[in-house]
Amino acid sequence: MKILLVCAGGASTSILMKKMKKYAEDNRFELEVAAKGVNDYDDYSAQFDLILLGPQISYKQTEIEESSKKPVAVIAPYDYAVGNVENIFQQIDPILQKNNISKR
Repeated sequence: MKILLVCAGGASTSILMKKMKKYAEDNRFELEVAAKGVNDYDDYSAQFDLILLGPQISYKQTEIEESSKKPVAVIAPYDYAVGNVENIFQQIDPILQKNNISKR
């Protein structure tokens, strides 16, 4: 599974990216994850299965879906703020299933 995290500048998603990598390692599933700012995501989106947005740029969801042709979801604000990756993966599980993206 390949996830692109996108936020305003890429800094806050970089922290989340590290937590997601650790969670995937601890739960024994393959995950490639990268963090980019909203101005840079388009250069990388083709390489990923799913794009997750920080809540601060939720207004960009439709635009990013249309330009990337990828499934896009907004991370729940509280889970994003505290880095609750377990809840984030629960949030995206239905999206992964709907789009036939394997977590394992």
